[in-house]
This record gives sequence, C-alpha cells and structure tokens, in this order.
Amino acid sequence: MDIKRIAMPLLLGGLLAAPLAAQAVEYTAIQQDKSNIAFGYKQMGVGMQGHFKKFSAQLNFDPAKPAAAKAQLDVSLASIDTGSAEANEQVADKDWFNTKQYPNARFVSSAIKPLGGNRFQVDGKLTIKGRTQPVSTVATMTPQGNAAAFDGVFTIKRADFAIGEGDWKDFGTVANEIQIKFHLLARAK
Repeated sequence: MDIKRIAMPLLLGGLLAAPLAAQAVEYTAIQQDKSNIAFGYKQMGVGMQGHFKKFSAQLNFDPAKPAAAKAQLDVSLASIDTGSAEANEQVADKDWFNTKQYPNARFVSSAIKPLGGNRFQVDGKLTIKGRTQPVSTVATMTPQGNAAAFDGVFTIKRADFAIGEGDWKDFGTVANEIQIKFHLLARAK
C-alpha cells in the first residue's frame, strides 16, 4: 500500500474544501452603534433628512443559503430625529406617526434572493400605524472581517401608511414619497 497515493488525494481534497468551509458564515448580531436607519423627503420642494435613534434587528443570514435567511427590523418611531425638536414632537402626534398608539414600525422579510455580486433582493412587509404594505429593496453585502455591512434604499408612500393626515395630506407641502436608507453592520455567529 502506497501511503503517498492515498494521502495526496485526501490532502488535496482537504485543501480545496477549506475555502468553502471558511465562507460558511451566518450573520446574526446587529451592531446598533455602527448601524443606522435614515430617511429623506421633500418639504415644499426642499430636500430634508433625518434618522431614527432606536431600533432593533433580528437577522439570520448565511450568504450561501439566502433562501433560508430571515430578517426583522423594529424601529422606535418616537426616536425620530428630524433635526428639530419641534418637528420631532409634531411627527409623534396623531396626524403623523401617532406614537402613543403605534410606537413601532416593523419590517419582516418574506424572501431573500441572490442577484450576484454580493447583492440580494429583499422582499417583505412593512407595518406602520397598523397598516401593512409590501416593500422590496436591493441590499448590498460588504464583508468586513468578522462582520458584514448590509446597505440598501427603498421608497415608501406616506399616504399608504396614513402618515401626515389632516392638514398634512397635501403632498405639495410634504411629498408623498419618503426614501428610506439603511446601513446595518452584522457580526458573524
């Protein structure tokens, strides 16, 4: 029995399989201090920006098995930062987010599909003020050592969620389209 003839294929097989095993990573823990959820809109034709200070996310994402991935994001609507304390108070009221009755917005994924080049289509349901609408976005995953950044953008229509009722229904004052941008940094399990 020639040990070299048996050992060489085993060694080569092990070396070829090692990179595949090293890539089997599941991202689960969102680092909130290095993540953000921002929004942009137009008010009287002028671009405005803001973000949410508090949110939590649950993620189970293995790039090798995207069909099995799950994501859920809960955003504290009262943590909104529009850049103005007065505006922050106003959007917490009943005509806007009604944070006393609806303290959180929630996104739950329903499907994640690979698009190539570390890009994934993420489909799911977004619930704000008790109203649920389908949303879809393309998220780009950027590996960063033992973590990965997930970045994406999508647009919602505030009227679909009854955001801005009463005197605020006029889209000439505040546009109907709200762009949501996210940057989530997730650690590997």
